[in-house]
Amino acid sequence: MTTTQPQGIQFREPSIFERGAPGRTGYSLAKLDVPAVDPAALFGGLARKEAAGLPEVSEPEAFRHFVRLSQWNFCIDSQMYPLGSCTMKYNPKINEWAARIPGFARMHPMTPDALAQGTLEIMYRLQDALCEISGMDGCSLQPSAGAQGELAGLMMMRAFHTSKGRSPKKVFIPESAHGTNPASCALNGLVAVKIEKNADGIVHPEEVLRAIEREGSDGDVCGLMLTNPNTLGVYETYLPQIVKLIHDKGGLVYGDGANTNAIMGAARPGDVGIDVIHINLHKTFTTPHGGGGPGSGPVCFKKHLEPFQPSPTVVRRGDLYALDHDRPQSIGRLRAFQGNFGMFIRAYSYIREMGGEGLTMASTLAVLNARYLWALLKDHMSAPVPQPCMHEVVLSDVQLERETGVKTLDVAKRLLDYGFHAPTVYFPLVVPGALMIEPTETETKETLDEFVAAMIAILKEAHETPEVVKNAPHHTVVGRMDEARAARQPRLRWSK
Repeated sequence: MTTTQPQGIQFREPSIFERGAPGRTGYSLAKLDVPAVDPAALFGGLARKEAAGLPEVSEPEAFRHFVRLSQWNFCIDSQMYPLGSCTMKYNPKINEWAARIPGFARMHPMTPDALAQGTLEIMYRLQDALCEISGMDGCSLQPSAGAQGELAGLMMMRAFHTSKGRSPKKVFIPESAHGTNPASCALNGLVAVKIEKNADGIVHPEEVLRAIEREGSDGDVCGLMLTNPNTLGVYETYLPQIVKLIHDKGGLVYGDGANTNAIMGAARPGDVGIDVIHINLHKTFTTPHGGGGPGSGPVCFKKHLEPFQPSPTVVRRGDLYALDHDRPQSIGRLRAFQGNFGMFIRAYSYIREMGGEGLTMASTLAVLNARYLWALLKDHMSAPVPQPCMHEVVLSDVQLERETGVKTLDVAKRLLDYGFHAPTVYFPLVVPGALMIEPTETETKETLDEFVAAMIAILKEAHETPEVVKNAPHHTVVGRMDEARAARQPRLRWSK
């Protein structure tokens, strides 16, 4: 199979400040029909002494500018977006229709409960659905992202221990867990204890026990944070034993549910005893991701953590729904209002559209697609773990760099020339030169074959013409950027 590089028109598009002309407008306003007011008289020193310097452009100029910029962007609606760990699933357009229903889209967050019954019912039903999927007893929709879900879960764990008259600090975190876990511990005044990665990529009970004996033998076990499937794309097969071990030491288990897309309908974290978990709506449940967000990371929990969940909570009283503010043991608010409601609508629409069987099939296909890529690519780049992956494929540039000098970043940049967004690079950190690919269930076999052909073509180039790969991309609007300089000396405002 041959892979053709993309072709098409690439418009030149300068900054909008470089378009237009003085006095040009894209609007027409009626003559002022109220008395003119001197801004300086009202605002004093805050009043501008000169014009704001906004672009002066016509409507076609403004419209074309932003359309052309959008054509530079890579998006899930145009091609496969194989970012690993991020789960860049296609967003069904029925979700967007539902989120734009006027009664939902225009609902003010301070609307009294009696006048917001529809929105509260949606939230209540979504909570129930997420509890069923995760095997938990309760759910709070407040967290705005997975990292804030982690923060909430740890705050609830800490509050639980406090209610028992305890104040343990040690939280054990495998290297294969998500990288935000230690930061969430630090924000909670807890101490992250690392459990190092082993050859097979999964956590063993004896490793956890050794860490506890080394760091928490005095009863200072707050809990364990674990991602399953983990960031190496592997399922944690010893989870029941590990959960029991932590519980026996008086601790609680936080399950990072960011990778729920791999296990829906096949395994429920709550069924193996995990105490609290967050789920990313902007990953598993097809709400917009990244710059198209905002995110949403509801936290689900077992009954013994219910008193400590964020407040207020959405409750049902007979046939009515309400916000319950009377939560004396709650960790309080995590954010203004109740969360990103538009994301709730989208996720609920997806769950209702798919049903239980559909969600199970989505996970089944996500794993099948990833294993298909793994089978076709594992002999071309180093694979850090020996067993087949779950939802994402992790490869390494160790052998490639040794033989050609070409690195993961070079491969990622060259993929742009072949019409594919780059996978996640240099994560997980425990894999040198990592390349993490997550195809999700929404990609066809034909697309996966095209991606594999592009990867193999790039690896062939790396051996035959390495400079072509090292200087990629060649066919994008802009070439290789100085990313280090951009990070250290960002230009965030236009200037003449």
